[in-house]
Amino acid sequence: MAGIGRFRRNRNTMPAKVAIIVGSKGRGSNMLALIEASQAGDLPAEIVTVIGPSADIPSLQVARENQAPTDVADPTDETYPERLLSVLKERQAEWICLAGYLRLLPAQILQRFPNRILNIHPALLPKFGGPGMYGLRVHEAVLSSGDAETGCTIHLVNERYDEGKIIFQLRCPVLDGDTSESLAARVLKLEHQAYPAALKQLIESHGR
Repeated sequence: MAGIGRFRRNRNTMPAKVAIIVGSKGRGSNMLALIEASQAGDLPAEIVTVIGPSADIPSLQVARENQAPTDVADPTDETYPERLLSVLKERQAEWICLAGYLRLLPAQILQRFPNRILNIHPALLPKFGGPGMYGLRVHEAVLSSGDAETGCTIHLVNERYDEGKIIFQLRCPVLDGDTSESLAARVLKLEHQAYPAALKQLIESHGR
C-alpha cells in the first residue's frame, strides 16, 4: 500500500477532532498508531481525547506518555451514556475511533455520531466477526477455516457487532506453519497502516 500521505495544514484547513475509545485490556497499539500519525502530520486530525474505563489502564498510560489528552468513562456505570456524551461534547469530538473496545456503544452515541464512528477488526469481514470474536479467537478461526488469506477491516459502527459498512481492508497471506500468534503479529502490522489510512480517507471525503 502506498503511504497515507502527509497532511499540510494551512490557515484555512483545520484538523478534524477525533476521540479514541479504548477498552480495559490491550496494549493500545492501534490507538498509538493514530496518535503518531496525527502528530506526524500524516493524518488530518487532532486526537482530542482517549477515553478509557479507568485511569490506570495501560492504554491511557501510553496515551499520556505520548501527550494525548485522556478521560475516564466507566461502561459499567449506569450513567455511562451521559458521561460519554459529556466528554465528547466537552472535547468537541467530530469523529470516534474504537481501539480495543469490545462493547456495543450506547444508542445515544450512535445517534449523535452517525457514520462517524469507526472500528478495526483483525479479519476480512464479513467473515470471522460478531460477538466474542476478538483477539486470538479470530486468528484461530481463520486458521481453522483453511482460508489462504486474511487481513484487517475498518468499518463503520452500528448497533450490531462488526456489521457496519466496510470502509477499508488490507490483506496478507496465511502461511504454512502459521499459528494464531504469528498470524496476529502479521495482521497487527497491517492494522497500524490501515487505521490512519481509513480515517484520513473518511475525513477528506467529508471535508472535515
